[in-house]
Amino acid sequence: MVRWLQAWLWLREKGQGLVEYALILVLIAIVVIVILSILGTQVSTVFSQITSGLRGS
Repeated sequence: MVRWLQAWLWLREKGQGLVEYALILVLIAIVVIVILSILGTQVSTVFSQITSGLRGS
């Protein structure tokens, strides 16, 4: 019975760690999406200017 309880607790802790990593990845993904949506047009403008500059040379 004790071994079963230890195995169950170990699996439970392992699952908890997996959930924590998943939440961190989701948070990072949300931050990246927000940053790209805010800065996306500015980055696009910079690349367009670079492309125009290279074509004019």
